[in-house]
Amino acid sequence: MREDRLSPFRDAQTDRSTASEVPDTPQTRSPAYRLAFADDDFLCRDELRPVRLQLELLKPEMLMSERQITSTIVMFGGARIPEPSQKHTARTQTLADLSEYYDEAREFARLMTEKSNASGCRENVIVTGGGPGVMEAGNRGAQDAGGCSIGLNIVLPHEQAPNEYVTPDLSFNFHYFAIRKMHFLMRARAITIFPGGFGTMDELFESLTLIQTGRMERVPFLLFGRAFWEKVINWAALADAGTISDEDLDLFRFVDTAQEAVDIIENWEPAPPRSEIPGR
Repeated sequence: MREDRLSPFRDAQTDRSTASEVPDTPQTRSPAYRLAFADDDFLCRDELRPVRLQLELLKPEMLMSERQITSTIVMFGGARIPEPSQKHTARTQTLADLSEYYDEAREFARLMTEKSNASGCRENVIVTGGGPGVMEAGNRGAQDAGGCSIGLNIVLPHEQAPNEYVTPDLSFNFHYFAIRKMHFLMRARAITIFPGGFGTMDELFESLTLIQTGRMERVPFLLFGRAFWEKVINWAALADAGTISDEDLDLFRFVDTAQEAVDIIENWEPAPPRSEIPGR
């Protein structure tokens, strides 16, 4: 028995290797003979969805726990927002103008990672969706500071790959959006939302709903770009209509610069979780 193993039973890796060396016969070539855990076709059957959900929850959780990562700084934002030097390629003038938030995202991640480095990349680790745009800026800023960062990528119909700045052994890929969003929030010490589209709004409202309903502790919830967010969402109208409470408008703050966001996070005084469900 290997010294690093507690169980006296043969491990799965050994049996998978042994099974690959059996004689080639009609019986051993049959899909039925494959070890269940080493059978990709079997694991992808519809009936195995609960198992795949569990595996997708477990793998990143185990690897981040092994790295002793205890808290993260979440960065949500649009994949289409270009680096300022590339803003001439933007499809609209608004996207070109929003390129300033690429730099703010990069600077914010750099500042937060400088603080994270003091913990040995265990606390306040930057986590993004691992893609381009604001996500790239976040991982890039962490690299600028000489630290690590997490990328939570997802398989999409069109080719998608993690950006080059994600720390390789903290670069994860997902099939299920729901499990991916859980991993964004499970260790969140702060949530930042940069301008974006449907995906960013989905992440914004799910996170905000968890806090509003008391299913998640209150953390700094910062929307970068007051002008953008007040233009695309009429927050006051929701309160005026009574579909949310006036108090719900206090669950988030608008910021425009990286330093402003860092100052709020550093001076944050935790509030108690919401104990009752307000109007939604």
